[in-house]
Amino acid sequence: MACWSLGRTLWDGLAEPGIALAFGVLITVGELVGRGPAPAGGCAGVPGAREGAPLAAAGALAYALLGEAGGRPTTHGVTQTVAVVLAAGLVGTVPQLARGQGPVLDPLARRVLTTGFAATCFQPLYNTGTLGSWVASGPVYPFFLIGLLALTALCDAVLVAALARARTGWPYGPLLRDELRALPGIGSAICATGVVISLATAVAGLWALPVFCLPLLLTQFAFRRFAAVRATYRQTIASLARSTEIAGYTPHGHARRVAALSRAVGRELGLNAPDLDVLEHAALMHDIGQLSLLDPVPYGATAPLPPAEQRRIALLGGAVVRQTGVPAEVAVIVERQADPYREQPVTARIVRTVNAYDDLSGESAGPGGPLRALEQLRLSTARDHEPRVVEALARVLACGGRAV
Repeated sequence: MACWSLGRTLWDGLAEPGIALAFGVLITVGELVGRGPAPAGGCAGVPGAREGAPLAAAGALAYALLGEAGGRPTTHGVTQTVAVVLAAGLVGTVPQLARGQGPVLDPLARRVLTTGFAATCFQPLYNTGTLGSWVASGPVYPFFLIGLLALTALCDAVLVAALARARTGWPYGPLLRDELRALPGIGSAICATGVVISLATAVAGLWALPVFCLPLLLTQFAFRRFAAVRATYRQTIASLARSTEIAGYTPHGHARRVAALSRAVGRELGLNAPDLDVLEHAALMHDIGQLSLLDPVPYGATAPLPPAEQRRIALLGGAVVRQTGVPAEVAVIVERQADPYREQPVTARIVRTVNAYDDLSGESAGPGGPLRALEQLRLSTARDHEPRVVEALARVLACGGRAV
């Protein structure tokens, strides 16, 4: 589609080159502003992390839905829309190439596809006059645009989930559900800004572009600050979790391994993004109660301890977690990880099983430790571990760490 659009546009020439240049500059500026360095710590579940350049996305959608500019009809059509969006996106990747980074092609491909979808649904209907006969009354036209953008956002969510599935191997259903749940956030701001720019440009001309892009630009900066706060928050939790390693109560890297594997198992079981964040934080801090022990247990494994001692450590760990200001759900998981699994929430079951696996498959287990650890977990499903969680762990491990 990109090659056809570029070739057709070069062959036919640009229609309304001033308008094409203005929207191209807007999209390029949106790419340059939006493709800055991501906050450390990754914040995949943070609003705005799914769309790195919302201003460019809004500008592309506005150009796809543009029927008039300053009261004069436009005739740029579908192919020129795709060509302008593609060219502006490629120009926006120049700073990345200058820094020695490869171009990020996935977001550009998404933008071309979603913009092409919106333009295909709108431009032929508008240019042939069919749209005017359908929605002749003024108030209906904005609602038509909103409905079209809702379909476009759904198309984009499907593409994002498919790309994530291809890269990570995670189940497609939960990925698509997370994307759909994220749409009311930055997605709604992009769609609303795209509609407003299109309608305002039809009346006020190109002066509407800088005026109506400012709110989305401020929103983007606010989301970036929020993402930075979330990254700092996660780093603080990770630093607190390392206190048991520094004190010699748990092996090096144990909390980090349990957190990564717990998140992968939770993803395999279909947990949504907020539950995965809570699960990861609880897994990082699940051993904090061991600081109450006078002497460390061998290799930090609490499974050989009496059940009453395990529960005491878990309750003390939960009390410490509650003092850190993290959500109460995290403390509940830490407190209940020593309970029988039938009495635990699914997140506590995951932490309990993954923690046992890491203890049983550590360096002290010797060759074949991971296989023996998994077999021992399967033999303990009568009381200690839920069979569904153990099998999800086995599937994640079978993927060779891809799901982690």
